[in-house]
Amino acid sequence: MEYRTEHDSMGDIQVPANRLWGAQTQRSFQNFQIGTERMPREVIHAFGILKKAAALANHTLGKLDEERCRLICQVCDQITAGKLHDEFPLVVWQTGSGTQSNMNVNEVIANCANKTAGKNLLHPNDHVNMSQSSNDTFPTAMHIAAVLAMEDHLLPEIRSLIEEFRRLEQKNDGITTTGRTHLQDATPIRFSQEISGWRGMMEKSLSMIEAALPQVKELALGGTAVGTGLNAPKGFAEEVAKQVSDLTGKRFTTAENKFHALTSKDELVFAHGALKALAANLMKIANDVRWLASGPRCGLGEIRIPANEPGSSIMPGKVNPTQCEAVTMVAVQVMANDTAVGMAASQGNFQLNVFMPVCIYNFLQSVRLLGDCIRSFRKNCVCGITANEEKMRYNLTHSLMLATALNPYIGYDNAAKAVKKAYRENLSLKEAAVSLGLLTAEKFDEVFHPENMT
Repeated sequence: MEYRTEHDSMGDIQVPANRLWGAQTQRSFQNFQIGTERMPREVIHAFGILKKAAALANHTLGKLDEERCRLICQVCDQITAGKLHDEFPLVVWQTGSGTQSNMNVNEVIANCANKTAGKNLLHPNDHVNMSQSSNDTFPTAMHIAAVLAMEDHLLPEIRSLIEEFRRLEQKNDGITTTGRTHLQDATPIRFSQEISGWRGMMEKSLSMIEAALPQVKELALGGTAVGTGLNAPKGFAEEVAKQVSDLTGKRFTTAENKFHALTSKDELVFAHGALKALAANLMKIANDVRWLASGPRCGLGEIRIPANEPGSSIMPGKVNPTQCEAVTMVAVQVMANDTAVGMAASQGNFQLNVFMPVCIYNFLQSVRLLGDCIRSFRKNCVCGITANEEKMRYNLTHSLMLATALNPYIGYDNAAKAVKKAYRENLSLKEAAVSLGLLTAEKFDEVFHPENMT
């Protein structure tokens, strides 16, 4: 491999000749051979937006000339298009401020632009990083990446699942089934009502995530090193937020208190709490579906789900609720990520949080996994759910908790006597109630209508 010599404040270092990064990126690449987790693509994409916005803001405020601004913007467009992804090799496990990834972006933009211009017009610190510090760019990139991931990837998938549940509700509106509490038989419920509970969980999760978004849309950029805005021109923070908004089509604002924006990650903790709530709801729904589909002959078997692939390497014909299992595993990962995000946000000292890469890595993984698994669950399972009406009817007619309908006529204690006798002697409720003299057969038939209990 051929190398070229690059120079930074620590001296000379050899960099692969075919790479656009510079000395600081190379030092990080060599010094942090830890794990395989690279800085998420979403963060690099966000940096492309951020650096273009900063260049446009600096140009608007008279700090950066037209030619350099244009060159920076051209390279940033390549970054956001994913064309330079191989130029960002750094791992998550680096400096806690993300400084090396910020410099990775600065160096790639400067070197790529200079190569295009055929001359050394751009310096990674003096021009690409103008009016900025890693301490305010990295948290800004975190927020941009988080917002784009939630609004463009996750929320559309939640809305699609809500609509699929709504379709299932309408399809199953007239079907009465057995309600269950504590994993025991309870009073009847319409299957559409049970599905509406699933839909309600998704709607509530959607509203909680949406409630968290405005605070994540506050940007730290303009605080520079410690929150004072040193070396940033007046109006830069507001102008760069405007530029980011224009570039993304989403309304970002500058954080009112830059000291808070640099040192605290509470907005991401709050937003990830909503993601954990979504994961909890998905866990519950997926478990409901696989319980109801259990069997097909020795379980509940009240619904049928699509058979997508063989379920066993030894048992012929076995089909498993694999989509449900994938959802529940994602839920476990998201709940674990919530611990990492919360702990990372609690760390750092004085004017800076220094756990930012691990914080955003886990946050974005949660968003990515949730969006992907919801889409997979909807397409490969939920849309194919059908009611096994015969099994639902059988279970319903054999449920002893239908005795609740008798309470107004014979009282709670007498209804309980009928239930216990029916269970002990393997009788129907009607047989037990009549044999105890609590109701005549005619009166039982008159008052006993399970479908009216829903």
